[in-house]
Amino acid sequence: MIYSVKGTLIHTESGFAVVECNGIGYKVQTTLNTLKQLKLNSVVTLYTHMNVREDAVELFGFYSKGELSAFKLLISISGVGPKVALAILSELTFEQIAMSVSASDYKTLTRASGVGPKLAQRIVLELKDKIKGFATSDDGDGIVSKGSVIADTGNISKAVGALAVLGYSAADVTPILSRLDPSLTVEQLISATLKQMG
Repeated sequence: MIYSVKGTLIHTESGFAVVECNGIGYKVQTTLNTLKQLKLNSVVTLYTHMNVREDAVELFGFYSKGELSAFKLLISISGVGPKVALAILSELTFEQIAMSVSASDYKTLTRASGVGPKLAQRIVLELKDKIKGFATSDDGDGIVSKGSVIADTGNISKAVGALAVLGYSAADVTPILSRLDPSLTVEQLISATLKQMG
């Protein structure tokens, strides 16, 4: 598997970018949100996911590891292929997806091309199940932290759940969230945590 691609961005079109590495141009399918972060003729790094089918080998690339994690979670849901996942991540940031899932707001997901109400409801349902998996895991990385603010504060707990959708463990985010003002909205908590994590 290819973990990342680093090179000069030599071309972009709607839905993909071409990154030249050692004389080879890699066509990397991506989201509009990632394309907005890239500058033509500059050195870029894209975190990638390779999708191998009988008739094609496709490379998907993302500006951040968080967006890549969200992409992998989305394509793990039945009925969500790479193109639909790209459409969702082009319409919404991964923070907005996490917020929608934690608030059971499937209507926001229907803004993406190719996502109807039934599929949006399935996405919310299945991603919530994945959050529950974090909460009940035996490895100590569960969402509810022992005796911490997370267990007591509604918005902080929701923020941990939303960040878990993006692949961040409670052990990583709890120290940061415990220093933040618990009266902030869930979206503000997520945004502040992601900024501090870099």
